[in-house]
Amino acid sequence: MTVLPDDGLSLAAEFPDATHEQWQRLVEGVLRKSGKDVSGEAAEDALSTKLQDGLTTRPLYTAPETPDETGFPGFAPFVRGGSPAGGATAGWDVRQRHLGSDPERVNEAVLTDLENGVTSLWLSLGGPGGLPLDALPRALDGVYLDLAPVSLDAGAAYADAAHALLRLYAERQVAPDAARASLGADPLGHEARTGEVLDLADAVGLAREAAAHWPGVRALVVDALPYHEAGGSAAEELGLSLATGVAYLRALTEADGNGDGDGDGGLGVEAALGQLEFRYAATADQFLTIAKFRAARRLWARIAEACGAPDAGSQRQHAVTSPVMMTRRDPWVNMLRTTIASMAAGVGGADSVTVLPFDHELGLPDAFARRIARNTSTILLEESHLARVIDPAGGSYYVERLTDELAHAAWEFFQTIEKADGLAAALRSGLVAERLAATWAERSKQLAKRREPITGVSEFPLLSEKPLDREPAPAGPSGGLPRVRRDEAYEALRARSDAHLASTGSRPRIFLAALGPAAAHTARATFTANLFQAGGVEPVHDPVSVDPATAAEAYAASGADGMAVLCSSDALYEEQAEAVAAALRAAGATTVFLAGKPGTAAGAVDEYVFAGCDAVAVLSSVLDRMGVSS
Repeated sequence: MTVLPDDGLSLAAEFPDATHEQWQRLVEGVLRKSGKDVSGEAAEDALSTKLQDGLTTRPLYTAPETPDETGFPGFAPFVRGGSPAGGATAGWDVRQRHLGSDPERVNEAVLTDLENGVTSLWLSLGGPGGLPLDALPRALDGVYLDLAPVSLDAGAAYADAAHALLRLYAERQVAPDAARASLGADPLGHEARTGEVLDLADAVGLAREAAAHWPGVRALVVDALPYHEAGGSAAEELGLSLATGVAYLRALTEADGNGDGDGDGGLGVEAALGQLEFRYAATADQFLTIAKFRAARRLWARIAEACGAPDAGSQRQHAVTSPVMMTRRDPWVNMLRTTIASMAAGVGGADSVTVLPFDHELGLPDAFARRIARNTSTILLEESHLARVIDPAGGSYYVERLTDELAHAAWEFFQTIEKADGLAAALRSGLVAERLAATWAERSKQLAKRREPITGVSEFPLLSEKPLDREPAPAGPSGGLPRVRRDEAYEALRARSDAHLASTGSRPRIFLAALGPAAAHTARATFTANLFQAGGVEPVHDPVSVDPATAAEAYAASGADGMAVLCSSDALYEEQAEAVAAALRAAGATTVFLAGKPGTAAGAVDEYVFAGCDAVAVLSSVLDRMGVSS
């Protein structure tokens, strides 16, 4: 038995350090076995992933030669957190959203949430489906307003809603320094959602009132969700939030000629900065979400520095799990998406986190869905202890690099908006809509090709799932930027299948003609079944394997609607594809697909399905030819 000397040396000290070049050589060997003959940087590029905004995720990160100065939590540039203690003392604020116009039901839901882990409320007031303003006292009956912060969302009625809340504070004798609220004034965000132009004067007036009398109240919110929900990328979301924040700073301070906040009309820069809260989407792309919240603080700190108040540039952040990523099919998977998203937001340093219930896209969430939503944060905070370390992702070469690259991309887009005379002008000229539409169009191609998979929808769908029935949610605002969803193309296909099922008693079917043993056809048969189920087409894989002699009988018994797919290895395609395809056509198949590389068994089959094909186009065409109405 060898006894190691107690000299503080690690076991690795006896081995030479591996170099980046040595690692690349190993990668080259692995890629060569898969048919890719590349070397050096090209080998590393082959393992890289292209992201939006021109960003790239590399397979390996090492220490940068000149590391960026990220500072300490609570100090400029605030990359590592807006406060010195971060969430280490109490975690992030768990902010639950409440919709609905019935004050009794809202009050019941509010009290249940506050009794079970929620620490602040996000209320929808005014407009269709929102609480009537005069019902606010009833909805907040029994709520200790000096303990539970309130965030308002009232659209164009933000001024009336804000005054209703402030009156309620006064009536219930809440001390001004004990009140904690976000009044939700966001004229530019409202314009982005509805196209309706609002004067900033009311928002400025609210900010001045809050700054003068309510030290814990923020009047304005910079809501980036309209841009995220219109298909914007992370950099576009950040850039537009900066443009919104700068527009509000100008409005809040422009009447204060010398910027000293002496009360001659406007607010000083520090007071104006203190009136803003920023709202961002958190997605299931864990590292990008972490980087987004860190980059947002760095960018806003740069704005504050340029305005002459570098120490007041701590950005107050509210994270909302992305509505764009939520699916209507297999909605249970949304629980996993929101868990990852909320974790990433918390790790990224968000001050408040709203977890949307898993049935958010189906209508008004039920009590079970709200319970799961609030417990998501509770588990992350109390059982996973995520908030006990400040900026736990800090120092990761990948996260730091991604934060830096995202910040630069967002700043570039922000400058584009500023050169267009600011956000208001960019919205009204169509610049913002055109840019976001182009981004979404490009992303839609990736979704259609399943390069960006949607679990339960484009990957591993479950045709036999029973739909959840929810009370319809109030219609959201419209008239401005569109609202997109990742699942929208597949949802349209599934809706066609559902209608066919309702009218005929069965779903459209396609026959999987698997050739040879399971080892030869399982991979491609599984791929094919998933692809067609994503469009609501039921794959019939019975019997498990066919050959030229049995294919016709199996197809006739399948009930398939004129279509079949050959699934097997390239070697068996060469041996049997032509004969099996002929047998299928003789039995009534009008179209024979082959699962594999285009050109395989050329002349024997009509079309191909393969990894990277446009699944939406293929499925839409198949449903058309099957006579399934749109």
